[in-house]
Amino acid sequence: MATYAVPVAYALVLWWFSTGLILLLDHAPRRTHPWSMAGATLLLAGALVAIRTSAQDTSAAGAYTAFTAALAVWGWQEMSYYMGFLSGPKPAACAPGLRGLDRFLAALATSLWHEFAIVIGGLAILALVWGGANTIALWTYGALVVMNLSARLNLFLGVRNLHAEFLPDHLGYLACYLSRKPMNLLFPVSVSLGTVAAGLLGRAALGPDLLAHELVGFTVLATLMALATLEHWFLMLPLPSAELWRWSLPARAPDRAARPGDNG
Repeated sequence: MATYAVPVAYALVLWWFSTGLILLLDHAPRRTHPWSMAGATLLLAGALVAIRTSAQDTSAAGAYTAFTAALAVWGWQEMSYYMGFLSGPKPAACAPGLRGLDRFLAALATSLWHEFAIVIGGLAILALVWGGANTIALWTYGALVVMNLSARLNLFLGVRNLHAEFLPDHLGYLACYLSRKPMNLLFPVSVSLGTVAAGLLGRAALGPDLLAHELVGFTVLATLMALATLEHWFLMLPLPSAELWRWSLPARAPDRAARPGDNG
């Protein structure tokens, strides 16, 4: 059992701590953001080197390295967007009364350069692991991209809990692109596919004759998918999920989370 407990615990702690650290840095005073971004960029460079090196490493350490490095690349993407360094051609609130496709295109205009950066990051990782035996970094990054996109689409379409406290003040304009609804048609699909993916990865981790990097890799990926699915449930269930990262969030006015309006 310890064979699986260690990678599960590693993925869980790294997910929780890295999320909190990014939130802490995003909510820090704006004057600190260039320094934080510079540090993240140095970490990004080291992560890309680690991904290239780990692609030929079929040990357990190689899987941990690839997983951690992919999370570092994703962390750079998140910081660059939420700190306002890489957003889109029109990072502004939507016009009053905007609905349907026009509202979606306006939302896309707030993050288009960020979306391009995500694609470029994925292509870079693909190139770095090409031909290697260890592709855990690519699968980790891909899981993060897909589940993050799913969560953002659900927030756009409508969820019960907007978690607006996670947004830094300088991104307050994004609130008009969030919708509060009891349910949307995408949500059941998102959580169902996420659950199936976590289950399939978990079953793969239990398979026979796995190499060391495969056992660890499938286990951390299954854990990551389960956590990403849980994050989706946080959008709908009446759970105090923000308490998980309260240490990284600034004090807010009681009505802070209620600011976003009910968009259709």
